[in-house]
Amino acid sequence: MKQIKQLIATFNVVRANDPKMVPIMVGGVLAALLVFLLLGLFVGPLWLWLPLGILVAVLVAAIVLGRRAQSYQLASIEGQPGAAAAVLQSMRGAWEVTPAISVNRRQDMIHLAVGPPGVVLVGEGDSPARLKQMMAKERRRIERAAGDTTVTPVLVGHGNDQVELQRLTVHLTKLKREIKSKEVGPLHRKLEALKSTDLPMPKGPQMRRAPKKYR
Repeated sequence: MKQIKQLIATFNVVRANDPKMVPIMVGGVLAALLVFLLLGLFVGPLWLWLPLGILVAVLVAAIVLGRRAQSYQLASIEGQPGAAAAVLQSMRGAWEVTPAISVNRRQDMIHLAVGPPGVVLVGEGDSPARLKQMMAKERRRIERAAGDTTVTPVLVGHGNDQVELQRLTVHLTKLKREIKSKEVGPLHRKLEALKSTDLPMPKGPQMRRAPKKYR
């Protein structure tokens, strides 16, 4: 009952802020029902295919809701200090994240993420030029400790050489696999000890993971 109430609340919030969600959801549900209805009529029996169609339609609706809810969350935190860290910490799989291993007084910051692609340094801030200088310094420092493991810099933003916050997770998961899952933890602990920031990590936005059955 509690999960149903949460789903209804999520649906109402997203619907109020995302006018495209309901049409997309309705279109997906109708398409699923139509496909299984046709299968029931031409392949048969209808009584077997129609219940399957209803189950698939419910699944389609849940997937649409989950994805649109995630998009809404990302849009609501974009531009806030720590937004990239919130996205990194919500990632699934063999990833270890330390937010703000380097941060300046203007709240430009570099986050450390260790996963299958090796070491990824993710920078966010309002000045690309200042952030690039900060990233170059941090990359040199991390590379000395990372050994042969590749250190990949990623700058979050809307520039030509930057990755949009909405696509950050997809971008990281598409990077070439470099290390095994069992190597992630030890490497992360080694690099985490190098955290150099003297400023506290701002209390940034939080990204919540959707329940597994809606992913």
